[in-house]
Amino acid sequence: VAVLSDEIYSRMLYGGRDHVSLLQYPEIRDRLIMLDGWSKTYAMTGWRLGYAVWPESLVEHVTRLCINDHSCVNAAAQHAGIAALTGPQDAVDEMMRAFDARRRLIVARLNALPGVRCTDPGGAFYAFANIQGTGMSAGEAQDRFLDEAGVATIAGTSFGAEGAGFLRFSYANSIEAIEKAMTRIGALL
Repeated sequence: VAVLSDEIYSRMLYGGRDHVSLLQYPEIRDRLIMLDGWSKTYAMTGWRLGYAVWPESLVEHVTRLCINDHSCVNAAAQHAGIAALTGPQDAVDEMMRAFDARRRLIVARLNALPGVRCTDPGGAFYAFANIQGTGMSAGEAQDRFLDEAGVATIAGTSFGAEGAGFLRFSYANSIEAIEKAMTRIGALL
C-alpha cells in the first residue's frame, strides 16, 4: 500500500509542536509519496508551486502524469519559490504569530456560541467546530451562515462522512473580519 503524506502545513504548528516528516522512516520510503509546497508557509496560495518526493519505482509514472497534466510551473512562480526558500524567514514567523492570535480568538468566539464546541487546532489556519448542539446539520448550518449571516464556512461532510456535525472555519483573514463573522453567526444563532 502506498502512503501519501501531505506535509503542506509542516511549518504551521502551534504550542511548540514539531513536524515529523514520514520521510524520516526508511522502512516505508519505498512506498511513500510526500507532498509539500509554498502555498501555506509562504502565503503563495494560487501560485500552484509545490514538490513531491516519490519512490523510485513510481517516478516514471508520475512524470508521465505531470507532463500530460500540467507540464511545468511558470518561471515567475519558480523564481518566487526560490526567493521564499533562500530569503529571510522572519516573515513566516510573523505570519505564524498573526495566525496564532487569530486561532485563539476564533476558538474562544466559537466556544462562546450557543450549541458550538471547538477544540484548539494544533496547526494550519482552520478551526473544525462541532455544531451539533445548534440542531442544524453541517450542510444546513453552512448554507444558513452564508445566506443569512454572510459568513462562508465548509461543511465537515465535504471532507468525508465523519465530518457530519462539524463546520470548518478559516482564520486566514483579519482579526476584524473574524470578530465580524462571529458576531453575525452569534446573532443568527
